[in-house]
Amino acid sequence: MPDSHLPPVEELLSAAVTALGGSERAGQITMVQAVQRAIDTEEHVAVQAGTGTGKSLAYLVPAIRHAMGTDSPVVVSTATIALQRQLVDRDLPRLAETLAKELPHEPSFAILKGRRNYLCRYKATAGWPEEDEQDQLFDPRDVSATGRMVQRIQEWAEETQTGDRDELVPGVSEQAWRQYSVSAQECLGAQRCPSGAECFAEMARARAGEVDVVVTNHALLAIDAMGEIPVLPEHEVVVVDEAHELVDRVTSVVTGELSEASVSLAVRRVARLIDQPVADQLMEAGEDLKALLAAAPAGRIDELPEVLGLTLALVRDSAARCVTAMGPRGADKDDPERAGQRKAAFTALDEVHDTAVRMLEAYGHASEEDRAEVVWLEDGTDRRPPILRVAPLNVGGMLRDKLFGERTVVLTSATLALGGTFDGMARQWGLSGDKGWNGLDVGSPFDHPRAGILYVAKHLPQPGRDGLPQQYLDEITELIEAAGGRTLGLFSSMRAAKAATEALRDRLDVPLLCQGDDSTMLLVKQFAEDEPTCLFGTLSLWQGVDVPGPSLRLVIIDRVPFPRPDDPLTSARQRHVQARGGNGFMTVAATHAALLLAQGTGRLLRSMDDKGVVAVLDPRLATARYSGFLLGSLPPFWRTTDPAVPRAALRRLSGT
Repeated sequence: MPDSHLPPVEELLSAAVTALGGSERAGQITMVQAVQRAIDTEEHVAVQAGTGTGKSLAYLVPAIRHAMGTDSPVVVSTATIALQRQLVDRDLPRLAETLAKELPHEPSFAILKGRRNYLCRYKATAGWPEEDEQDQLFDPRDVSATGRMVQRIQEWAEETQTGDRDELVPGVSEQAWRQYSVSAQECLGAQRCPSGAECFAEMARARAGEVDVVVTNHALLAIDAMGEIPVLPEHEVVVVDEAHELVDRVTSVVTGELSEASVSLAVRRVARLIDQPVADQLMEAGEDLKALLAAAPAGRIDELPEVLGLTLALVRDSAARCVTAMGPRGADKDDPERAGQRKAAFTALDEVHDTAVRMLEAYGHASEEDRAEVVWLEDGTDRRPPILRVAPLNVGGMLRDKLFGERTVVLTSATLALGGTFDGMARQWGLSGDKGWNGLDVGSPFDHPRAGILYVAKHLPQPGRDGLPQQYLDEITELIEAAGGRTLGLFSSMRAAKAATEALRDRLDVPLLCQGDDSTMLLVKQFAEDEPTCLFGTLSLWQGVDVPGPSLRLVIIDRVPFPRPDDPLTSARQRHVQARGGNGFMTVAATHAALLLAQGTGRLLRSMDDKGVVAVLDPRLATARYSGFLLGSLPPFWRTTDPAVPRAALRRLSGT
């Protein structure tokens, strides 16, 4: 390998750990060797590394070494902004400074996001198509608030050096930001755009092409892998951190949507560029779609109703006629303003046309096992019309061909081995049955059986559909009282979290916060800083809370987090697996639940000194036939179903 002249990866890790004031851990050493071996052999590797392993360092060190030796950047992809910021603001600067003494030069790094995340200088100064939402009703206060946000963006635009939306604090609404940003499809391109020489997105991409490590997100990674035009610099190695979220993020990228709003936007953009009668045909098709979706029931659409098929065909054909009426796509290249208007119109028309085509092609399969995509209708709200969506039943084939087929991929997370095996995640990634990849669990530095108790309330009734039973509220009350507060309550729905909060605020003498009372970031900060405080919430708290220390002694989970039976995508995927002879419940529903349970229980121990209890109120975790699979996915806490044990342990910890 070209990097053979560089110090061994173990030596670089040791130097980094020493310089950063840490101590080497067995799991970290095992992981750094596994990542280096994957790079050397060009075989993919999935590494489960528990909290406290130091996995960021364990993949960054071999990644930097490879980039130095081959003069080819390594891409690190994350699912959350929080981890991106941790890597770019803390981990990489400290590591780069440390390794500069061991390597030919100080390692360099940059963050790269999708074009929508950067201010478009041309759109901010030129006559771009209005992004108004004139067909929707807005509260005047919202319009006023948006106006103030627009003013702030204009002022910030005069001084920003990066154009990165995340540097605009406090943030602004999507409606306001959309007036100053363009998608990759709408962009004129650096050569044709009058502001191309000073384009923030192009400058960010240029920086990314010159560094050793490029930090990005799963969505952009998917767009780069599956799109025709690369958006990331050419690279041989990808590290996917928070890899348990890769499939969901990729699915979001490739999900299409069609609504009255998307058709109306296309009509507004094209109306000024073509003959009115042609644009009117698309407008009428959009009105037909609006009326149809308003009257249709929400949910999965397994068979294509004749009226929907006719309406989708009308939308498709009307959009195609508009595209034809627009003329050649490269026209007006010498008139940037008109070129911008045409590019925006083509983008909106293509989205409407191509999505209608996908939806029509989702039907007509010979059998259920041949179905490739699912279509469903999502209910509207007071402020948003109903939306028709289409998504693939499986993205594994796309990932296998487009991501894993082109480069070496390192996948890592604290939660990958579900039921004690990597098979479930490998199946979702498209690696199941393939050679050329390895799975490795490097463990955790935490002594789970000594530091934590997993208590399953086997004596409680099974959760029902009618909210939290009184026995659950009594159990939660007694556990929180024993812990002296210090509780993170993870609920399967926002309705359950709010119901528990309302029911218990009068029964508890400790502060009780609920997700939605304020921004999640501020609530977590308040929870961490005031020991007796409790915080109740739902999905984002299951995966996003990192509160080490005495403020968190008890994690309560109300029920096994199976997907809702009426969830269109997961229910369709489950049925598809069954049609192909598999176990749809275990492959889809139980795997989903195991992943979230593992993430939720992982909130308890965040540092070496942490101790506490995870209490799962759902007795099915102890009694159901699938409980072994779920328990095999969780950290190895000491387990009990005796209600007295966790109460006594919590009282000891709280000193009461």
